[in-house]
Amino acid sequence: MLRSLRKTPKSSTLLVRVTAVLKQHIRRGDHLVAGYSGGIDSTVLLDLLHRASKRAGFNLMALHVNHQINPRAARWAAFCRAVCRVYGIPCKVMRVTVPQGNSLEAQARNARYRAFAALPVDFVVLAHNQDDQAETLLLQLLRGAGVKGLSAMPEVRAAVGPIHRSSLIPYPSSLQTSLVHNPSILRPLLNVPRSEIEEYARLRKLQWVEDDSNADVGFDRNFIRHQVMPVIAQRYPAYRETFARCSRNLAEAAQLLDELAATDASPAEERLTIAGLSSMSVPRAKNAVRYFLAQRGVIMPNAVRLHEYVRQIRDAVRRERTALDLGSHELLQFAGALYLVAKKALPCAGYTRLWNGESTLELPELGGTLTMKKSRGAGISLARLQAAPVHIRARQGGERFRPAAGRPHRDLKKLFQEAHLPPWMRSSLPLIYSGTTLVHVPGIGTDPEYLARQKEAGVEPHWTGSLSG
Repeated sequence: MLRSLRKTPKSSTLLVRVTAVLKQHIRRGDHLVAGYSGGIDSTVLLDLLHRASKRAGFNLMALHVNHQINPRAARWAAFCRAVCRVYGIPCKVMRVTVPQGNSLEAQARNARYRAFAALPVDFVVLAHNQDDQAETLLLQLLRGAGVKGLSAMPEVRAAVGPIHRSSLIPYPSSLQTSLVHNPSILRPLLNVPRSEIEEYARLRKLQWVEDDSNADVGFDRNFIRHQVMPVIAQRYPAYRETFARCSRNLAEAAQLLDELAATDASPAEERLTIAGLSSMSVPRAKNAVRYFLAQRGVIMPNAVRLHEYVRQIRDAVRRERTALDLGSHELLQFAGALYLVAKKALPCAGYTRLWNGESTLELPELGGTLTMKKSRGAGISLARLQAAPVHIRARQGGERFRPAAGRPHRDLKKLFQEAHLPPWMRSSLPLIYSGTTLVHVPGIGTDPEYLARQKEAGVEPHWTGSLSG
């Protein structure tokens, strides 16, 4: 057995290892996209996937993300197209805009992963290797990352949820669907050192491009790669395997923390109770909040902000004033619980929309859709509703409404409070008026004077938007 292994070409040995990884995760007929930069790592990956695709029975494409940063970016894109033509592999080049920020590396990576997330495929296959894993672990350690950050990159990361076709890039008709899922990320070279990848490229006589920025030690990863790792290798030549083992141990710890958080903050629940968090230790409460946010894909607060937030919500005196800004979202408190709320602009003052009998009204200013379902003996009386012009208005403040027969009109704010309707929902509700009379308030009800009588033609309003969270 040992003799046969020695006679096996090293390029075939690597192919066997990568094929074994692929078999663990993919099925025949799956659609794979190789992240192809044109560099040596992704070139080797593309060659391996091409060799494995026919036997394994998966469909293969390549995606080159043009970050439009380097002056030679267009030349690299052309090179990738040319290589894919030789292989007979479809190649898509996607141009992205990298926002200016504190870390160009991080911004480029985020732009790349947004591109990956929009692909209507089963897997995005990336060329990260054992050296990349070791560098990532050290970088995360220097940034003060927690257990999840130090667990570095997994061999496979499962899809995180559905996205709509409107956000996708054009793809062949065989892959078109109305709704797709973010693809899983697969890294079949993660346990392969860079030296083996370079040797494979030489044995296979592959061609690749060199990104001159990879030598710029002004970038953190390049500094680690060129200045730090060679020194570590002199004293600890097996550091790659040691770091990989450390990452696996930390990944197990992170999984245990997630399992605990799933009990403390069930993914099915749309809120976190403050009483529940207050009954936990501070570290456990922070773990629950972090998990709650991660499951919803929002920006994670740094450790200092998260610690202070959890401390404040556990303080009964200060908790009603506490909110956590998360960029596009906020974590807000209402009725003893925390809710994740998307930020949105308030409707303009005096917002109004005339209703002319349509069955559906798209109300983007209010963030939803109002459906007016025709009925008989139920809902609002059409005759009484249309006795005056019917308008849909946003709340301005000071409205009064009568929710029950024989009762006086009451302040709408009080009715919202009694109905336990969160404050952030109230300003976006479509209030239905007949002339100057407030007839219907979603979540509250209909003025009894306007209810349809038996067999009388009516209309039943249904609001899908802010009321449903």
